Amino acid sequence: MAYRTNAMICMCTNCVSNGSLQIKDNLEAEIKKSGLENEIQIVPTGASGLCVRGPIIIVQPEGIFYQSLKVKDIPHLVEEHFLKGRPVKSLMYVPPGEKTPIPTIRDIPFFKSQRLIALRNRGLIDPGKIEEYIANDGYRALAKILTSMTPNEVIEEIKNSGLRGRGGAGFSTGKKWASCQKSPGDIKYVICNADEGDPGAFMDRSIIEADPHSVIEGMAIGAFTAGSSQGYIYIRIEYPLAVERIKAAIEQAREYGLLGKNIFKSGFDFDITLFKGAGAFVCGESSSLRASIQGKVPEPVVKHIHATEKGLWDKPTVLNNVETWANVPAIINWGAKWFSQIGTETSKGTKVFSLAGNINNAGLVEVPMGISLREIIYDIGGGIPGNKKFKAVQTGGPSGGCIPAELLDLPVDYESLQEAGSIMGSGGMIVMDENACMVDVSKYFLNFLRNESCGKCTACREGVDAMYHIVTNISEGKGKPGDIALLEELGQAVYDGSQCELGRSAPNPLLSTLRYFKDEYEAHINEQRCPGGVCRDLITYSIDPEKCNGCFLCVKNCPMHVISGEKKKPQNIDQAKCIKCGVCKDVCKFEAVKVQ
Repeated sequence: MAYRTNAMICMCTNCVSNGSLQIKDNLEAEIKKSGLENEIQIVPTGASGLCVRGPIIIVQPEGIFYQSLKVKDIPHLVEEHFLKGRPVKSLMYVPPGEKTPIPTIRDIPFFKSQRLIALRNRGLIDPGKIEEYIANDGYRALAKILTSMTPNEVIEEIKNSGLRGRGGAGFSTGKKWASCQKSPGDIKYVICNADEGDPGAFMDRSIIEADPHSVIEGMAIGAFTAGSSQGYIYIRIEYPLAVERIKAAIEQAREYGLLGKNIFKSGFDFDITLFKGAGAFVCGESSSLRASIQGKVPEPVVKHIHATEKGLWDKPTVLNNVETWANVPAIINWGAKWFSQIGTETSKGTKVFSLAGNINNAGLVEVPMGISLREIIYDIGGGIPGNKKFKAVQTGGPSGGCIPAELLDLPVDYESLQEAGSIMGSGGMIVMDENACMVDVSKYFLNFLRNESCGKCTACREGVDAMYHIVTNISEGKGKPGDIALLEELGQAVYDGSQCELGRSAPNPLLSTLRYFKDEYEAHINEQRCPGGVCRDLITYSIDPEKCNGCFLCVKNCPMHVISGEKKKPQNIDQAKCIKCGVCKDVCKFEAVKVQ
């Protein structure tokens, strides 16, 4: 059946949690009620990227972008747009600080600067229907390599593309595959690492939710080159929607003969087992992940022998992350030369990032390697809420570092980020505004890492914990003059003494904040002052009598009832009883509450 209009409704985790299931049900009911069920097709899709604005409906072919929808909006939307042909401006995207809506997705700055490869099918297909993936060149790359290419030719194509692992290390994908292919053995494995544990990261989850078959196809291509017949997808159990979609996709691929025996009658056998991890951060490390699949304690091991020689169950193994596998079919379809022309000399292609924190357009983006941080944060991300100043961006997850405002024009590639004291990681980006306290940021990541350490290495187990307690003392006004030097020494000791990259990179958030924001540590230690106004033991909340008009908002919302004063007159805070929760500042509409 040919429909005149497709209503693409986002069904990612964020939009579902904001009510997109109810939006879909009501949209279906209203379309049927209006007699449009043969003209309007409702297509559930994965994340469009700007899901902080969810629930989202994109009306195709016009590309009209509706956002922040409520159930009560649907009858009006159906009547005006679908019946009368008048798009509803009040439901369209409006840039922060602007009044004029931008109707079409192609004109919204968030989308204009992106280049989609791993996310090429986002918002375009129903991830639950293999037919829609096939209609968009799906499994064409697998058919191509099985019918017209040798394993060596595929490996050369991947090598020539310059594709590097998107999970953090950035190792050449083609070289990894070649190493596994050359290793002797009749049994070999390929693994997809979907154990995305970084705070603020949702790249892998979103790719699986939007386009699970791209991962399956990529794995099958990798298995063909390595000589493997068995694959594993290791996915966090906290991702129920992603688990559901990849499970359904595997079953559909089997039904279509795209997994299993004699695929495309080529004699190639390959199948995938879904393995759900319990959520330990350390399982994102390759050797820990393999141990978890084998039913062992997930502890890293020293890599004297590469996994491509002796990996899962001591058999040669190729392990790549979700984004890496999703890139593979596109490279086979469109060529290594096409892919290698995107990005920089040493960092080819695109990279998917999750933008989170103090940024207007939080969401999922895919950009060419080499783009500047400024372009990502301001052109795509829409800048900082409330026109506040940008202070830092933390890249690479807990193993990454914080990059300051003076490096906003830094190109985003593997080498540049590493030189700046951070890493690419899997692609998390947490943006911080002028009110962030970098001591507190460091404390947050150290606390996360000490709790997530597997405890095997003394340097990591004891060192990270020691750094956390020193930074905590600094944040509480108990810091000592020699603490900064001690932290730097401990950071180096943890790096030198840890066996795995998670432990070796654990000091990065601390060391990068010391590198660029040492003055904040010194202010905490020497002046008993928190420049960001965050550390409770070092701040005081007060009310500016010249700005306070006695509206009583702070009085009504104070959980400790320690604010008093006459109506329509300046209020006062009882400092002896104030717990410094900050609620008064959050609710004040006149910026009368000061933090000192």
